[in-house]
Amino acid sequence: MVVPLVVGIDGSEASLEAVEWAADEALRHQVPLHLVHAAAAAPGEPDLVAAASERARKGAPAVQVSGEVLHDDAASALVGKGRNAFAVVVGSRGLGDLAGLLLGSVGLAVAAHADCPVVVVRGGVEHRHTRFGSVVVGVEEGEGSDTAVEFAFREAHVRRCRLVAVHAWSVPVGSPGPPGLSGYALQAQRRPPAEVLADALRDPAKQYQDVPVSSEVVEGPTRRALLNAASGADLLVVGARRRHGHVGLQLGLVNHAMLHHAPCPVVVVPRI
Repeated sequence: MVVPLVVGIDGSEASLEAVEWAADEALRHQVPLHLVHAAAAAPGEPDLVAAASERARKGAPAVQVSGEVLHDDAASALVGKGRNAFAVVVGSRGLGDLAGLLLGSVGLAVAAHADCPVVVVRGGVEHRHTRFGSVVVGVEEGEGSDTAVEFAFREAHVRRCRLVAVHAWSVPVGSPGPPGLSGYALQAQRRPPAEVLADALRDPAKQYQDVPVSSEVVEGPTRRALLNAASGADLLVVGARRRHGHVGLQLGLVNHAMLHHAPCPVVVVPRI
């Protein structure tokens, strides 16, 4: 059975923009689109599903669209649906969120607890409609970003665009080293940053040989490096480790910064 791409809807313009984005994504991956409207306080409104379905079919008439209304809080409903989904897609802000929140509480909760990749659809039209021809993925040292890198390669493959892999590094404050030794040389005494990036890309690059790859090793904060790269991207992909002994993912400072400030849609991919 083909698992669906699930989209949370609440009638807000942000959620309808998420529906449009998800319809295109479902078409690219040849998966069905499933719309979910959930409300804990009262039964959901079926008309919202019908309107969202119409908007999805208008942009991608070939996509198979279904929908349902659930009497449950939105975050729990979407996390539940995400257990058998290609990905869960949400808008950057919902009807019930305070105006000052950069990302809705539902979106943040889903990103932190879903078992599948979660997409928060952010940015203007130019970023939401693949006008840059670029997917950016953040690569960290260790195995925390391996599934994110694989996801990013697959996205670049189906979109027929280039992949920009970014690895940011910095020397910890107080690191000992000979006088006059550069920051890069100090870091290279541990493991060269370029090697970290090359190792992360090697295996998926063999699988997706048609994807052109640009590698960027940046000295400085990861948040700044990814936001700069995302300014010219259609999609930003970041990984998240699972929390040991707890349900959910470790959404660190970098993940939070991307979810709140990225200029394009963001995907949080949990490590398997």
